[in-house]
Amino acid sequence: MEQHSAQAGMVTGSTQWVALALLLVLLAVFVAVTLRRWVLVRRGGAVECYLRAPGVPGRRGSWRIGFGRYGSESLGWFPIFSLRPRPTAMLSRRGLVVVGRRSPDEDDRAHLPGDVSVVQVAWLGADGGDPGAPEYEIAMGDAALTGFLSWMESMPPGTQWEA
Repeated sequence: MEQHSAQAGMVTGSTQWVALALLLVLLAVFVAVTLRRWVLVRRGGAVECYLRAPGVPGRRGSWRIGFGRYGSESLGWFPIFSLRPRPTAMLSRRGLVVVGRRSPDEDDRAHLPGDVSVVQVAWLGADGGDPGAPEYEIAMGDAALTGFLSWMESMPPGTQWEA
């Protein structure tokens, strides 16, 4: 009988250690995600937005929340719930054009807040011709959208892109 009690005590003790270790790992992940987000926002030039690649199956084809960080040559997009230090998508500024703008439709409303606009973007063709279909859709609020459109149309001083 004593041997059975000792084994039950060992199992209970082991379970508590495993639960504590799991809790510590989850806490560490939460702290890392929060710290990453704080660093991204603190560095400036970051705006909350949603991104998707329409017509692409899987995760890339569905709306994902994240931060877009403006750079001189591209917009880096970072998913909000990730530990990855580098952007998941880089939208080059060179040749980037808006091919459409719309309000979220019924399917979008399940994934997006109601106060956003959806901008469809693509890049000019190699011959300088208009793009066909949008390559990305970006959903953001009005203030962020104004900043994004200004960023697209401006060129930083000293930038000399060849056509």
